[in-house]
Amino acid sequence: MTSATRTGVRMGVLALLWGSAFLWIELALAHGLTPGWITFVRCLLGAGVLLALAYAAGQRLPRDRRTWGRLAVAAFFCNALPFLLFGIGQQTVDSGVAGVLNATTPLWSLLIGVALGTERPMSAARLAGLVLGFAGVLLIFAPWSGESGLLSGGALALLGASASYAVAFAYMARKLAGGGTAPMALSAAQLLAATALSVPAPLAGGAMAVSWAGVGAVVVLGVFATGLTFHLNYRMIAEEGPTSAATVGYLLPVVSVALGALVLDEPLTVRVVAGMTVVLAGVALTRRGPRPAPRTPSGCPSAAAGR
Repeated sequence: MTSATRTGVRMGVLALLWGSAFLWIELALAHGLTPGWITFVRCLLGAGVLLALAYAAGQRLPRDRRTWGRLAVAAFFCNALPFLLFGIGQQTVDSGVAGVLNATTPLWSLLIGVALGTERPMSAARLAGLVLGFAGVLLIFAPWSGESGLLSGGALALLGASASYAVAFAYMARKLAGGGTAPMALSAAQLLAATALSVPAPLAGGAMAVSWAGVGAVVVLGVFATGLTFHLNYRMIAEEGPTSAATVGYLLPVVSVALGALVLDEPLTVRVVAGMTVVLAGVALTRRGPRPAPRTPSGCPSAAAGR
C-alpha cells in the first residue's frame, strides 16, 4: 500500500467514524435515551477509551490544580455543553443537517478571533467566506419559505453547539497548548472533567424507556465516535500532518448527510446538498492564506475542522 493510499484510507475511516456521531445520537434518541443521558454516557465511555490508551502509552494525567481548572473550562465548552446541545437539537432537526451545522465551527472561530483581536486583519476572501458560509445555513433552512426552521429551538441549539466548540478552541489554544502534559492523557483528563460536569444532565430528562438498540447506539457513540476518533485524530496530525487532519473536517458533513439519507431515510433535498456545498466553500475561503500549524492541546470533536 502506497503512502497516499494509506493516508486516504486513514482519512476515510476517521471521517466515517466521526461523521457517524450524528447518526448514533439520532438512533439513541429514537430508542429512548434523553440528551442528558447521551451526553453523560458518551463522555464516560470516551474517557474510558482514552484513559486505557494513555495508560498503554505510559502517559500520566496532570496533577496540578491549575491545569485541572483549565481542563474543566475546556471540558464544558468543548464536550459537556455541545454534546448536550447536539442531543437537544437533533430531537427536531435531522442528523444530516446537524452535521452540516457542525461544519460552521470555523466560521464562529473566525468571528471570535476577530472580536478578541487574535486574528489577522480580515481579507476580502475571508470576509466573503464568512458571508458565504452563513448564507449556506440560510439556504438549508430557507426562512423565506415561511417556515421558522432557522429560529427553531433545535436549529439554535445546533448552532450554539458549533459556537461552543469555537469558544473552546480559542480558550484551549491560549490556556492548554504547550503545557507539558502528553496529549492523550490531557484529552482523557478533559473527558473525565466533562463526565463530572455532565452528571446533573440525566437528572433533568425524566423517565426513559430505553431499548437495547438505544444502549448499543450510545455505546458506539462513546467508544468509537468519541474516544477512538480522538485517538485517530491525534495519530493523523502526528503522522500525516495538520493538512490531512483538517481535510477530514470537510468530509464530516458529507458523511452525516449520506448516513442520514441511507440509514435513517432522511430527505436528501437539493436545498440541503446545495447549502452544505455553500457552507464548505465558505469555510474553505476563510482558511485561505498562511495560517499557523494547528495545535491540538486536548480532545475536542471536529477540532480539525475548527482550526
